[in-house]
Formats: sequence, C-alpha cells, structure tokens
Amino acid sequence: MLLGSAVAGYAWALRAQRRQLERLLDAADAKLERLQRQFERFVPSDLVERLTDVGDELKPARRYVTILFADLRGFTAMCDRLDPAVTVDILNGYFGHMIEAITQHHGHVTELVGDGLLALFGALQPNPWQARDAVMSALAMRSALARYNQTLRARQLPELHFGIGIHGGEVIAGIIGTGALSKFSVTGDPINVASRVEGLTGAMQVDLLITEVIRDRLGDDFDLAPMPATLVKGKAEPIRTWTVRADAVR
Repeated sequence: MLLGSAVAGYAWALRAQRRQLERLLDAADAKLERLQRQFERFVPSDLVERLTDVGDELKPARRYVTILFADLRGFTAMCDRLDPAVTVDILNGYFGHMIEAITQHHGHVTELVGDGLLALFGALQPNPWQARDAVMSALAMRSALARYNQTLRARQLPELHFGIGIHGGEVIAGIIGTGALSKFSVTGDPINVASRVEGLTGAMQVDLLITEVIRDRLGDDFDLAPMPATLVKGKAEPIRTWTVRADAVR
C-alpha cells in the first residue's frame, strides 16, 4: 500500500513537472516569436530566417548583385517647414510603400539613411533575373509613390518626388560590424556607381536611371530611352544611362 502511494505520488510529481516545463517552453516560444517580429522591423525577414537557420553563417563572399538607390528630392527643405511629427509620419508612410514594392520583387532593403534607401537583389541567394526584378521594383515604387501622393494631397501635405539609380556588379557581401553592432551589407565600387547614377536623375530631370550593364541584362521587354553619357566622380570614363519610360513593360 505504501509502495503504491509512493508510486502515485511520484507519477503526480512528474506530471506536474512536465506541465511546468510545457508552460516554460510555451512562454519561451512566444518570447522568441515576439523577438523575431521586432528583429524583422530592422532586418529583412528573409535574412532573419537565414541567420536563425542552423549551420547557415552567411560567410563573406563575392557576389554579383543588382543595387537600387532611391532618394527623395527636396525633402530636407520640406522638413524645415513641417512639424517634426508630421515629417516622420510622411517619411514612415513613404518607406512603408517603397519597402513593400521592393520585397514583392525579390529585393530587400539593407539601408535606410535619412530619406534615402538602398535595396539589393541577388545578395542573399543567386538570382538570374535580378536586373529585371530591380527594374520591376522601381516601376512598382513609381506607381506606389503616385498613390501615396494622392493620400498626401488629400491631407493637404506636400507631394514627394524621388530619384532611383540601378546598377549591377560584383561586391563583397557578408555580416559587417562588431559583436555589439553588425548588419548584413555589401561593399564595392558598384555601390558607389549606383549612388552616383541616382544623383544624375535630378540633373537629367527623370525619376529612374539604369546603367548599361542593367540594360544589357533586360532584353527587349522594357521601353528605354538613352540619356547623355555623363562623367561621375570616381570614374575616368563617362557612364551611359537609360531612363525607363512610364509604360515600360512591353
């Protein structure tokens, strides 16, 4: 009898311990899910998945990527006329629309600096259609900005205008930084060229420019218009660019 009582008591204790462990595991899972959702606010979700995938270290490597730079025009001067809360609200809405357009076309935003953004295509995994994806993303961004400007007009707020530059080339990709602060990023001359090309959009009075290497990878599916070859900082030879017309996809 005493043995039976002892066994029953031990079994009850084990069940209680198991229930406690299950509660702790459920709480840990919920906490990890919250942390992942918060992490994805600052890091692309596909990168989060790869970082949390056992054995995938995202080792530094040379990769061919397509780079998209976008920057708002005249936004700094606009900030001086608006309430800071309104400025941040406008900018957050803008970024929300742009990031959605980019992620829908297999790109991810790796930098938000002021009113500019840097997006990469083909950096996390090989993508033979990355040039087309980047241009389709830019066209989606153009449409999204037009819709967002309708919202801003309805709120009696200033409209936004951007410039986009797209270039491609081999870069070094990997986790850059220290244990306290690090990020997945890329470095190399193609990044600088993409930035310079975006800077040409204002002078050429267009909202989107692509370089020759991008044009050569697009085929005949887009309606392109050649722009004057232009010398940019850091390059000995002028860069040839094309703008992508409004009804671009044939």
